[in-house]
Amino acid sequence: MIPLELSAVEPLGKLIARPWADVVTGMQVDSRRIEEGDLFVAVGGGEDFIEHALARGASAALVPTDDFAALAAIAGAVRDRSSARIVGITGSTGKTSTKDILFALCAPHRRTIANEGNYNTEIGVPLTICRIEEDTEICISELGMRGAGQIAWLASFVRPDVGVITNIGPAHLEFLGSIENIARAKAELIDGLPPGGIAVVPDEPLLEPYLTRSDITVKRVDASGPIPFETSYTSKHQVQNTLTAIAAAEVLEIPLPETLNVEFSKFREEERALPGDGVLLNDCYNANPVSMRAALEHFVVRAGDRRRVAVLGEMLELGPGAPEYHREIGAFVQELGIEHVIAVGELARDYGGDWVATAAEAAERLRTELRPGDAVLVKGSLGVGLAVVAENLTA
Repeated sequence: MIPLELSAVEPLGKLIARPWADVVTGMQVDSRRIEEGDLFVAVGGGEDFIEHALARGASAALVPTDDFAALAAIAGAVRDRSSARIVGITGSTGKTSTKDILFALCAPHRRTIANEGNYNTEIGVPLTICRIEEDTEICISELGMRGAGQIAWLASFVRPDVGVITNIGPAHLEFLGSIENIARAKAELIDGLPPGGIAVVPDEPLLEPYLTRSDITVKRVDASGPIPFETSYTSKHQVQNTLTAIAAAEVLEIPLPETLNVEFSKFREEERALPGDGVLLNDCYNANPVSMRAALEHFVVRAGDRRRVAVLGEMLELGPGAPEYHREIGAFVQELGIEHVIAVGELARDYGGDWVATAAEAAERLRTELRPGDAVLVKGSLGVGLAVVAENLTA
């Protein structure tokens, strides 16, 4: 982190500092991750871990008056001191994969950081901004959303130079009510761009009302364009994410490679070998109707001649239309001819196949059902907890 004076932190709450400390050089909210010189911010009742943080070398600890406001203020102070170009990425699906691809494009040419995994919330985004060093040239920060106003809040201290929207789809309908409201919420990123900023957006009519600013540049992603290099991944649904990342790289003046190797974040397209030339596709971080269809299509292609077993959790936060979305996925599973389905969670009953209530039951059912040489897909919303299925299978 760009060194930050303790005087900038002191007004944000109760500060416990080493007698000799006048600056901090990092920020953490988990005392186990503290390195020498860091500031430990005791969010969520973390006062009990202050002694541990100081023992690990923290220069200071802060008990904030307001957790989110303090983290935002610290991140904003670091942002003020940085000349890096900041890329903010949001969208209904593909945010993390697009971030991973863009990082792989930028890192060989610029000093680049990107958020870990899915660090895209009121806590995760400040932690990302506070990893900016004095020589950082590009910072890529994913911005998550559960309701109106959240993207605007994150953008207020991230202050992105480039705003990327991957797509608009039926995610978080429970909180926003309609696709139109989702588009409005995602477009808060466009509102948060400074004069001279650049918006990288899909060809999406729902976004057009928010692209009227005369003081920014709008770059639309050509979804029909070819990918001009070889990639380490082959899934069809990554084409759109790759083209979006390419568009962002171009506005950052990053040269494109001949071959691109991408390490995707955990629980996204993880592929592991199973006995008898079987294969596990672990894509259990999250799910909505768009990403579920994409994962199923890729699964069928990747499975080839193998018998296919899909462990599918319910899709959460879809609001009143959730039962119909689940019925549509069930019909799609039948259309694809997937041989065996283990459906997890109440709404997942409409997927067909074997139904179980919990991820733990799904793990046991899968162990009973699995044969050597099978292809297995694990996909569902994070709240269903399907990570245990893949872990149990490969333990």
